[in-house]
Order: sequence, then structure tokens, then C-alpha cells
Amino acid sequence: MAQHAKGMSLTTKVLLGMLLGIIVGLAINLSGLNVKGTWMNFYVVDGLFKIVGAMFVTALKMLVVPLVFFSLVSGVIGIGDIRELGKVGAKSFVLYLLTTALAIAVGLSIAASFGIGEGVHMSTDAVFTAKEAPPLSKVLIDIIPGNVVNAFASGKMLQVIFFSIMVGISILMVGKKARPIVELIEISNEIMMKMVNIIMAVAPYAVFALLGRAIANLGLGLLADLAGYVTVLIGVLLLHLFVTLMIILKLFSGKSPGIFLQKMKEVQVFAFSTSSSNATIPVTLRVVTDRLGVHNSISSFTIPFGATINMDGTAIMQGVATVFIANAYGVDLGMSGYLTVILMSVLASIGTAGVPGVGLIMLSMVFTQVGLPVEGIGLILGVDRLLDMIRTAVNVTGDATVSVIVAKSEKKLDEKVYDDPEAGIIEEEDLEIDPQAEKELAEVVEEIHEEIVEETEQKHQGH
Repeated sequence: MAQHAKGMSLTTKVLLGMLLGIIVGLAINLSGLNVKGTWMNFYVVDGLFKIVGAMFVTALKMLVVPLVFFSLVSGVIGIGDIRELGKVGAKSFVLYLLTTALAIAVGLSIAASFGIGEGVHMSTDAVFTAKEAPPLSKVLIDIIPGNVVNAFASGKMLQVIFFSIMVGISILMVGKKARPIVELIEISNEIMMKMVNIIMAVAPYAVFALLGRAIANLGLGLLADLAGYVTVLIGVLLLHLFVTLMIILKLFSGKSPGIFLQKMKEVQVFAFSTSSSNATIPVTLRVVTDRLGVHNSISSFTIPFGATINMDGTAIMQGVATVFIANAYGVDLGMSGYLTVILMSVLASIGTAGVPGVGLIMLSMVFTQVGLPVEGIGLILGVDRLLDMIRTAVNVTGDATVSVIVAKSEKKLDEKVYDDPEAGIIEEEDLEIDPQAEKELAEVVEEIHEEIVEETEQKHQGH
């Protein structure tokens, strides 16, 4: 505690970086220095800010597949009972679908009651090319990887999750003989979490760069033309995050929403900065496990699974955007249209990658199904990048909420850790190498070196 009091926590530094990024970005935007061709745009906005932000997001993505694999295999082994794994999977799946359906229903009802989109001028030069919606049968078939190497290389999360679970189950079935593999996987999982800590050390600077560039390019002026859509969407997103999800958390787990939100700030800032649920997985996993007290056997399954199929924020956007575009084009969807939107959005969220802009692809599927012109998406393209940030923060909060509820129901929630405000905070010493461990490692390296030298000399003598 004394050590921690000497400096700011990582969360505080990240929030400070976020605030400074917004201020600097807004200053660049309002001064007109963000215009293409200016030195500020070339060297700072699309230079330094872009490079630092992109390197950080890429570093997080670098960790996702190995972290999910080792963590999930370790988690399956930790559960120890294949039937228990089935229970965890079923509970997670039902809760994720429930929160997604609830989110879009709330979004539709509030957007419809405000009548957003009525009287909007329909001329737009923006073009959005829709991708054909894959049939549900293909989504189900594609869960099983035909080529595991390709699944890992392409970051196909449902396939990686499926393979990881199969590996974990197979290890459980082999039994005691697999103990060396179990130890290797557990050590590998620990190493990956240390890598997360290392990358997190530069997070405040990366968040500053990411938000500085986003605000410098977007500004706040573009929000005026779509004020109704933006206001209602942000309102519903915040309502779902702070009210709906917190009621679900309290109702099903009995845990304090205040403590939960306090500890989730760090994850929400990362999600807001990266606009990617997948890129945020390492941070979400660390916070849910170390700060909220969810056992690794639960979080290692629910977090990557949630990042893949749980899209509460994106579902809300689809509901609000559908009402907005329908009103703008004078199309009456009716009750059957609204029910179709809810069903399509829930199904579309399964197997859709948690990457920036995926909401627009899902939205094109919904529009096609209910007969709305897909070119209407061009109206909201300008503000989608900023709103995508908020949606992603809601998505990851939903993942963590379900993780806590499932852990509580399975008696895998450390309530002392959950209730402790200081639990799991990264200290400076966490980023330092343990002197004893360094000494032991040096001794091992020295022994290996001596053995190699000795073998080499023996070979020379033999010749």
C-alpha cells in the first residue's frame, strides 16, 4: 500500500492520457491543423499519433490468440470435470444471448418513442458496400476449424476457442500422464499474463495517441447533423451500461455494481480507445481475474467467448440505426419488422469478429432482411467511428458482468478480491524482474553454457 501511494495507479494514468488526448485532439481539430497536407497532420496526427496507437493495438492483438489458447486450456483443466465445463458454457451462452436481445429491444423501443430520423434530408455521398449475410448453418459449421494453423493465424476466435476446449478436454481424459503438458501450459499462461503487464506499462501514452488522432480527425461538429441519432444512441448505451447490466449483476450475483464499475474503468478506457473487443481481451481477462476475483477456469472461457458472441453495444446501435433510417426513408417496419431486427441482430452477433467497424457489416445484414436501403448506412458513417468506441466499452462491460455472474453461480468467485478496492492493481514492482528469479535464471543459463562448452571440447578431443 505504501509503495502504491507514492505514485499514480495505471488506471489513473490511462484516464489522464485519455483526457489529454481528447483535449489535444480537439485543439488540433478546432485550429484547422488537422487538414491534410499541414505539418501537424503529416508529422503528428497521421504520423506520431498513428504510429504509437497502431503499434499498441497491434501489440494487444499479438497477445490475443496465444493468451486465449493457454488461458482457456488452463481453465478447462482447472474446471477438472467435463460436465462442469458444459454447465459454464451453457450459462454463458444463455446470458450473452439474453443481454444482447434485451439491449436491442431497449434500443428499438426508446428510438421509436423519440421518433428519430423523421424529417432528415436524405442526400448523402457516402457509400457503403454490404457483405452478404452468411446463413446460420455456415456459422455453425465454421465453428470447427478445418485447419487449426489457419484458425490461429487468422485469429478466428470461435475456432480457436473450440480447439482450445478440445485440447483441454483431451488432456483431462489422458489423466496423470499429461502432467508435464499441464505444467507447461500453466507456466505459458503465466508468461502471457506478464506480457500483458509489460504492454500495459505504455498504455497511457498509447491511449493519448489513439484518442488524440480520433478527435483531431472527427471533431465534434459532425455530431450536429445527426444530433437526434447520436443523442439517443449514446443515451441508450449509457442506460444499458449503468442501469440494465448493473441490475442484472445485482440480481444474479448479489455483488456491488459500484465496486464493479470502479474496477472496470481501466477496461472501458481501453475498449473506448481501440474500438475492438478482441484487442481488449488481454486487459479484460487480467482485470476480471485479478481485480474482480473471477477464477481463471471461468474467465478464460467467458471473456474470449463473450468478445466473440456478446455484442450488447453493437445490438443497441442496430436497433437505434434501424429506426433512424426507417423514419428517414418513411418506411413503417411494424411489430413484425422490429421482432425480425431483434432476431437478426442476436443471430448476427454470433460468430462476428470483435473488430472496429463490425457493427456496420452486421447492420447491412439487418437492413437487407427488413427491406431497408443499405445505402442509408452512408448517413451514419461519419459518426460511427466515435460511437463505435462507446459501443465497444458497453460490449466488454457485458462480458465482465456475465463472467462475474457465472463465477458466482459456480462458486468460483473470490469475494474478498472482488470487495477489495486495491486488489489486482499493477504496482511498479510487478513490472520489475525479481532479483532472486534473475539470479536463478542466470545460474541455469551458466550451467547450460558450461555443458555446451564441455561437449564441444569433447568433440574436438574425439577428432
